Amino acid sequence: MLVMTQRLHKKRALVTASAQGIGEAIARAYASEGADVLATDINSEVLQGLDTVEGIRTRTLDATDEKAIGELVTAEGPFDVLVNCAGVVHHGSVLTCTESEWDQAFNLNVKSMYLTIRACVPGMQSLGGGSIVNISSICAHRGLPNRFAYSASKAAVIGLTKSVAADFVSENIRCNAICPGTVQSPSLEGRINAFDDPEAARKAFIARQPMGRLGLASEIAAVAVHLGSDESVFTSGIQINADGGMSI
Repeated sequence: MLVMTQRLHKKRALVTASAQGIGEAIARAYASEGADVLATDINSEVLQGLDTVEGIRTRTLDATDEKAIGELVTAEGPFDVLVNCAGVVHHGSVLTCTESEWDQAFNLNVKSMYLTIRACVPGMQSLGGGSIVNISSICAHRGLPNRFAYSASKAAVIGLTKSVAADFVSENIRCNAICPGTVQSPSLEGRINAFDDPEAARKAFIARQPMGRLGLASEIAAVAVHLGSDESVFTSGIQINADGGMSI
């Protein structure tokens, strides 16, 4: 049961890739904690599911489109909190990864964050501070089979996060990352169903989680609430592993 404590009262938050999965859970959790949430996604049809949620407004956005991001931030900003959830998972090793897959992984998993952060930081400076939350992955610092492009790009998110944190720490702008383990989501379902034996694939995903189960998007959202709220004002440049014990 979600307990409302208003930890994000009156904060204005921008959440990317929030039509479903972790992004949707974060948008809903932020709204329940009192934030004014602008939920964005490239999939406008699925995003409409958030239109009736109190505290959430929606707007279609391609998180890799610099011009569209700039126009959105100019029209809707400044934001107290930015949550970067856009991402894609590719299956395969260095021998099977195509150049197109490599470019897509870095464009969506890393460049999108560069673009949104660069657009939002000036507004945070005008507000006297802010919080940036980047969704990375346990793959950023633990090698997993057939996650070559994904792991490389998510590791880059950690470097990006620390660099932004270092550059703006004196201006009360914090930047942190969350590294989820395997989380139940539409994206995961799609990857599981792409296997020849989906049931065996599901069991394999569960088996690699020391807790013996998949994570929930709401459990990642709880960490994002903490990092977006003032209770974490002394925290910047870190990664929180919400991974079911995978990093032990």
